[in-house]
Amino acid sequence: MKIAIRQAMPQDVKIVSDILCEAARWLDQNGMSLWKVGELSPSNIADDVEASLFYLAECDGKAAGTVRYQLEDLLFWPDAQQEESAFIHRLAVRRDFAGGHVSSKLLQWAVERTRSLGRRYLRLDCEALRPRLRAIYECFGFRHHSDKQVGPYFVARYEYEVVKSF
Repeated sequence: MKIAIRQAMPQDVKIVSDILCEAARWLDQNGMSLWKVGELSPSNIADDVEASLFYLAECDGKAAGTVRYQLEDLLFWPDAQQEESAFIHRLAVRRDFAGGHVSSKLLQWAVERTRSLGRRYLRLDCEALRPRLRAIYECFGFRHHSDKQVGPYFVARYEYEVVKSF
């Protein structure tokens, strides 16, 4: 299976939304609600897609996963030096492609992109009370940074040191 990562284009809004909504429904069905399906509608994510924040993972030409990659996150990381970091959110994979290969490829792509931009850290957050998800990030190499209450969300914040300091 060949996995390629590309920037989502405006015409991909529905595809990105479908992937996110499928993941949200699966999480809901398994008692792990995270995102509200309505907030993932095409109209609610179109601005982020048009701002070039979303990327798609394609397996043999089929849309398999998505991630939002950004260079600033003042909501979840207001205390981080923004210019030394990149941030990922809303990583999701279609159920047909579940199993780790697509998510690992998206994470590796984000690390490489962060490195190419000369940023020191790739940062993310996840629901603090999801030990299996946290273990996935830790096994990949992310280090727990801190926990933080952000509005209604209690999140664990993680960072991956991409460019070592001297």
